[in-house]
Amino acid sequence: MRYPITIEPGNDTTAWGVVVPDLPGCFSAGDTLEEAMIQAEDAVTAWIEVALDAGQDIPAPSHIEALRTAHPEFDGWLWALVKVDPAMLDDTVERVNISLPRRVLRRLDARARTAGETRSGFIARMAVEGREPAAHA
Repeated sequence: MRYPITIEPGNDTTAWGVVVPDLPGCFSAGDTLEEAMIQAEDAVTAWIEVALDAGQDIPAPSHIEALRTAHPEFDGWLWALVKVDPAMLDDTVERVNISLPRRVLRRLDARARTAGETRSGFIARMAVEGREPAAHA
């Protein structure tokens, strides 16, 4: 799947700006055209992940020509496509087998119970909302 992006050319004093018209509020920038396109791919991926985690629908990519017609404010900007792995949209539930020490499993189950969730639901929510682990010295 490919999302259209529009790129405002940069110069020696301003970055190349990128807007993703299909994804409201999704934008990025880079000091070079190449960097702007890489940053755009990261921005699209992050936007989709946040929307999925919030239970929002993901808009289908539009055709560039339709966007060019609908957005005259981008006249003179470059247009390109960024690739998105369609697998990131796959919410198919998959059974997995994990190994945990019993003491950790008991703690996990207690926290899930307190939250009113199943073990699987609790693990999934923590993976989506959780914090990064503390660094070990």
